[in-house]
Amino acid sequence: MLLGVIADDFTGATDIASFLVENGLPTVQLNGVPHSDTQIDTQAVVISLKSRSCPAAQAVEQALQALIWLQRQGCRQFYFKYCSTFDSTAQGNIGPVTDALLDALGEQQTVISPALPVNGRTVYQGYLFVMEQLLSESGMRHHPVTPMTDSNLLRLMEAQATGRCGLVNAAEMDRGAAAVKEKLQQLAQQGVRYAVLDTLNEQHLLTQGEALKTMKLVTGGSGLAIGLARQWAQPGQAKAQSAGAPQGKKAVVLSGSCSTMTNKQVNRYRQQAAAQAIDVARCINETARSAYAAELCHWVEHHATAELAPLLYATAEPQQLQQTQQLYGTQTASLAVEALFSEVTQRLQQQGFSRFIVAGGETSGVVTQALKLHGFHIGPCISPGVPWVRAIEQPVSLALKSGNFGDENFFARAQTEFPV
Repeated sequence: MLLGVIADDFTGATDIASFLVENGLPTVQLNGVPHSDTQIDTQAVVISLKSRSCPAAQAVEQALQALIWLQRQGCRQFYFKYCSTFDSTAQGNIGPVTDALLDALGEQQTVISPALPVNGRTVYQGYLFVMEQLLSESGMRHHPVTPMTDSNLLRLMEAQATGRCGLVNAAEMDRGAAAVKEKLQQLAQQGVRYAVLDTLNEQHLLTQGEALKTMKLVTGGSGLAIGLARQWAQPGQAKAQSAGAPQGKKAVVLSGSCSTMTNKQVNRYRQQAAAQAIDVARCINETARSAYAAELCHWVEHHATAELAPLLYATAEPQQLQQTQQLYGTQTASLAVEALFSEVTQRLQQQGFSRFIVAGGETSGVVTQALKLHGFHIGPCISPGVPWVRAIEQPVSLALKSGNFGDENFFARAQTEFPV
């Protein structure tokens, strides 16, 4: 095993797994840390955790457990994967997890590379952009759990970590891998623990892959995986392990993300297919929630024979989301909706549903846990960073979409471009 990836949420795990496979590296995605040391016959493993917004100590513990398992598999390189919008708070979890992994590996330096230019995430002079906007001016400033109000990655990292942060700028990146290596050595000599990498295009990612092939620990979004996979890959291997097209006839779309793009996707899909908004008030009480879940599943079953799958959504615009949080409390509302999605998923599986299209990292985690899935083979991409995946243990296919990924017609394309 060449590369071991520790991803802080489920959609992020499928995101990076898809880029590894597309760029030639056979990859298996695992749902959580395996409980045994059973060997997995692949060159890369992505372990998906649910640690993006949990307490920092819990995130660190999960990441270290994943690291220990990957070390036992003989991994040569380790990759801490977080969102391309650097989702975190002033307390973490990106900084604390990075520090813990560095210490556990006995390393003194790593890189910070959240960029994914194909999806409009770029870094210039250490500032993170979403399309043409600074991160702090994008829809991420309204994120319900990790609102991003600063765009400077050096400041963001130093606020939640224990060391100093430096920069490898775009001009140095343009000079190639040797120049990047030289700058990293200079920063290390200056005691810089984390190096932010400017990234404006795919060539910068390829340069990073070449420069970082021997670095024990790297951190970033899924873009850096393109460069690293090209370094490790052997022609033809990854495609041979592809999961292929989605399986099963009964499908459902579940959307929990409140991101700007998911709001657009939900609004578009409501014009194309049957759609039902989640009533948060009916999710709060556990007894009432169970009856509500049964009612929603009956509605889904009724519309399951249509050309496009029915949609259940808790997606809301920022003002409506704020009102809900003020009325019920942010955590209470979030956990209640997650519990509803979990019960709905379990019921739909019992009713024979085997294709789940899911929007949102937290929602994707809930769905995969409810289905009791432990691993996935990576299938064809619907949009950059969003593949169909097939469960290893049972005939279930999923499209797990990070909130801001995909175009406005994503939900329909996931079905029409990849028919059963």
